[in-house]
Amino acid sequence: MIPWVQLDAAKVPGGGELRLKRRGAEFSIMLGTNELMNSRLSGSEEALAELACARIGGRSRVRMLVGGLGMGFTLRAALARLAPDATVVVVELVPAVIAWARGPMAEVFANSLDDPRVEIREADVADVIRAAVGEYDAILLDVDNGPQGLSRSANDRLYGMAGLASAHAALKPGGVLGVWSAHPDGSFAARLRKSGFRVDEVNTRARGKRGARHVVWMAAR
Repeated sequence: MIPWVQLDAAKVPGGGELRLKRRGAEFSIMLGTNELMNSRLSGSEEALAELACARIGGRSRVRMLVGGLGMGFTLRAALARLAPDATVVVVELVPAVIAWARGPMAEVFANSLDDPRVEIREADVADVIRAAVGEYDAILLDVDNGPQGLSRSANDRLYGMAGLASAHAALKPGGVLGVWSAHPDGSFAARLRKSGFRVDEVNTRARGKRGARHVVWMAAR
């Protein structure tokens, strides 16, 4: 079996360290002993974009915010479904993740970062959301491990009542907030509804019909 090789490591603001590893053509991003993402497991991240695009279909000049670059699965799925006049703003907190996307994982990203519809921001997505009012047709959050975070406790402010109120305000009327999670979370779904969203909870698979089960919430304003 081909062994894993660590390519790089990067500190996460607020604590923790991400490690980029490669085994042949396969990539993995680890936090400690936890695998946050793998280049062979993209189904649920793609579903996040596909479900959102289906709900805002027919709009012109769509403006979408994606929180968390990851391995680019959500971004590529969105670009495949959005019109040429759309804009996708991708916000990534860890600079090294952007560098990995343009460097060792360039083939995984398949030139998606060079798409003229894409704008990359190195920032905290919570700050970007809080500064926006009625700006986005869709906000997609694939940050940490979902509402039950692993890498950064500060991510909790995205998923609490104040963070959800900011997301609600940042959306255009009829806009949608999509949230990816590794696990179900009934209390988070309740907070979404209490924040004024109409909520659908969708179970997805990481890979085909046999991958790990993940959850995507689609919350309409």
